[in-house]
Amino acid sequence: MRFSKPPVPALDGRVSLVTGAASGIGRATARLVVQRGGRVVLTDVNDEALDAVVAELGDAVVFAQAFDIADADAVRAFAEDVPEPVDIIMNVAGIATWGRVDRLTHEQWRRTVDVDLMGPIHVIEAFVPPLIAARRPGQVVNVASAAALIPLPWHAPYSAAKYGLRGVSEVLRHDLRRHRIGVTLVCPGGVDTGLVDTVDIAGIDRAKLSSFTARFQKHAKSAEHVARCIADGVVKNKALVHTSLDIRLLYGLGRIAPPLQDALLRVGHSVTVKQLERAVSR
Repeated sequence: MRFSKPPVPALDGRVSLVTGAASGIGRATARLVVQRGGRVVLTDVNDEALDAVVAELGDAVVFAQAFDIADADAVRAFAEDVPEPVDIIMNVAGIATWGRVDRLTHEQWRRTVDVDLMGPIHVIEAFVPPLIAARRPGQVVNVASAAALIPLPWHAPYSAAKYGLRGVSEVLRHDLRRHRIGVTLVCPGGVDTGLVDTVDIAGIDRAKLSSFTARFQKHAKSAEHVARCIADGVVKNKALVHTSLDIRLLYGLGRIAPPLQDALLRVGHSVTVKQLERAVSR
């Protein structure tokens, strides 16, 4: 079955659930939805920052609550309290954990998978079945990362979760088609958000990485740019949304010339690891 038109051809008049709405991509996306005539259901683990977003968006907020999406019971309770049907489910919340495998702790692996993979799954479990039962067209948006498309250095826990979310998205895109529910996977490259300052790098003092972080931010896209890409992906029912040309080209290269992509990734990996190790040794 092919859609004759996108399930959700506009944000106007729809209710969008946005996780991670208190900062970064989530906040920018919530703002954009409201700017385009939609209303929002919001959640984030940070209650004070979430309250500020709710105050900013005013009557466009249908419901908001702070909790940890890694807690399946909390997600289910939240879904039961939302007073209106949700048309668009946007899984944006996430954390970042990097590190060499010999420095990573079990807790870092577990927490990353719990938030970045199981968190979106909890949201899908709670919100997609009611959408199917109501026979309403809708859209699921899963924000993954370039780390779901290509192997990035020191990203093993993050990639474990994001590759998993990519797999979930690709399967659900086919499974939900007959219900007129689209699924969009968003894979941002570098994005200048608060996550840059909170990324957990195993065994490393973040203060020593200020020069590396500054170089990253110079080339990173803004959260507002990513939000516009997400909105475009929803209304066009795109299967995969890129937010930066470099990742799009590198991923595409892997599909047409895998050995060349592998060679480029080896060089990039070596350069990046040397920069990180050099920054730490200073």
